[in-house]
Amino acid sequence: MAQTAMPEVIPGTGTKERSAADLDPGYLVICWNDPVNLMHYVTHIFQQIFGWSRPKAERHMKEVHEKGRSLLTRESFEKAEHFVHQLQQAGLHATLEPAE
Repeated sequence: MAQTAMPEVIPGTGTKERSAADLDPGYLVICWNDPVNLMHYVTHIFQQIFGWSRPKAERHMKEVHEKGRSLLTRESFEKAEHFVHQLQQAGLHATLEPAE
């Protein structure tokens, strides 16, 4: 009966380690201050869209109010675009920017 040869595996070949530079940096979802929407409404929208707790939504709302903008999340292009669309549908001024 013929013997089956055991395959040799050479360490470090066949799989490539990904560096941080190889990964997609993602896109930033930013909400900007506006003179139209009330603070409690903005908090409510953040809770609805992102599923955040009230304290987290309030923290971002205050950042928008006091600093003029808040970085809400970093996502893939498709997810970021979806979030921006939802925020805009709710009447908020939101944009997406490529992360660097």
